[in-house]
Amino acid sequence: MLGSVINWYFRQRYEDLQQQTFRAVEDQQELLDYLLEMGSETEYGESYGFKQIRSYESFRKQVPIVEYEDLRPWIERTLKGEQRLLWPGEITWFAKSSGTTSNSAKFIPISYECLEETHFRGGRDMVTLHCAQHSETNAFQGKALIIGGSYRTNPENPKSFSGDLSAVLWAHLPAWANLRSTPEPNIAMMESWEKKLEPMAQAVIKENVTSITGVPTWVIVLFKRVLEITGKSNIHEVWPNLEVFFHGGVNFNPYREQFKKFLPGPMSYLETYNASEGFFGLQFESGFTEFTLLTHHGIFYEFQPLGAGNEDCVPLWELKPGVNYAIIISTNSGLWRYRVGDTVRFSSTQPYNFKITGRTRLFINAFGEELMVENADTAITETCRKTGATIADYTAAPIYLSSGRGGHEWCIEFIEPPHNLDEFTQTLDSELRRCNGDYDAKRKGDLAMHMPVIHAVPQGVFQAWLKKKGKLGVQNKIPRLSNDRLVIDEILSMSQPSRP
Repeated sequence: MLGSVINWYFRQRYEDLQQQTFRAVEDQQELLDYLLEMGSETEYGESYGFKQIRSYESFRKQVPIVEYEDLRPWIERTLKGEQRLLWPGEITWFAKSSGTTSNSAKFIPISYECLEETHFRGGRDMVTLHCAQHSETNAFQGKALIIGGSYRTNPENPKSFSGDLSAVLWAHLPAWANLRSTPEPNIAMMESWEKKLEPMAQAVIKENVTSITGVPTWVIVLFKRVLEITGKSNIHEVWPNLEVFFHGGVNFNPYREQFKKFLPGPMSYLETYNASEGFFGLQFESGFTEFTLLTHHGIFYEFQPLGAGNEDCVPLWELKPGVNYAIIISTNSGLWRYRVGDTVRFSSTQPYNFKITGRTRLFINAFGEELMVENADTAITETCRKTGATIADYTAAPIYLSSGRGGHEWCIEFIEPPHNLDEFTQTLDSELRRCNGDYDAKRKGDLAMHMPVIHAVPQGVFQAWLKKKGKLGVQNKIPRLSNDRLVIDEILSMSQPSRP
């Protein structure tokens, strides 16, 4: 009966969720006024004259665009217990992110408003979409398998806590949600992924799992262990009532074929775009390849065209489809004009649909090829489809030759390797040329760039690299593209010990 009531509740929310997508501009304008009013009572707001700001134009002129390092002093003071620095409410929880593009940890403040109006509302919207698309869903008749991280008390302040975003959210779940989740918190919150995997697998195989939430790369690791323990041939034989996988964190396309092997029966997939800083977007329709921007969730958005100056930032109502933008956010946790690091491109404004095209620091442009993560993911997905290969992960970087030409070097961890690596390499090169005109221009005649060099690295090497970096956990991922060789040289040295 509880499951039926929950299902009914989420189906009722769908119409309002749809309407929100068409009043996005009004919501954003009202939200900016609200955020400035709240922020005016903080030390940061006083520093930048929030009380005198009366329009977006003055907000853009008076408040600087920042990155994490600019806010670090303010956040470190908050970690130690000072309040009303960035946000007027008390902040004692922080989402710890190692950062894909940074070696130093980031502590993203999580206010009560951020929990309720951003992350939990986004989570409710996620479930609402599934219920709307599957009116006869039985997802609430069983357990939700949530693959998350851990949190700990901050050593400098016993009244504050930090950890993976998933753990922060789990610690604040309502009682009914905890009753419907697996594994038990004492297992789910274990800090070491290596130590957690076995008890998690042993616990969840005994449950009636009907939904899964997690990052695809780590879900695959769990699936493999579950099948080893049970001796089953696929996951549906373990959980026959499993019907939906809510996923995010990485582009799902390179893993789609692999999931079909684990889950050959009927299955729904719903992709989310959320991060420690906020819940940004959802895949509103099954099979839809784009996200719809969530504009009523405590985040005010600005967009900076790639290569443009800070003064060229535009609000939602001035953005143009087809342009690559870096995302700038102001949030209900006190991140003011904060550069997230992701790049997006919108296809429409009614509603605001977009694709993630990459990271502001994760790309390769050593020879003018301007290769983005979106290009690489698209190309490798199609290459795997054509060659029958499946991958666990990959990373790529430029390679320079004394002849003056250059190219790209790839490390790929295959699950099902191609029959012929040379054929795979040629196909990947063709797909990259097809989806990126700048790459194609540099490859013509092998004049500026030569054929990619691909290394099939041993299975487990990427996890070993994450462990070495202290990033082994469900919210950490491999940098897929780098404009330098720091990551790939470390991966190569681990997979080829004799390499200088």
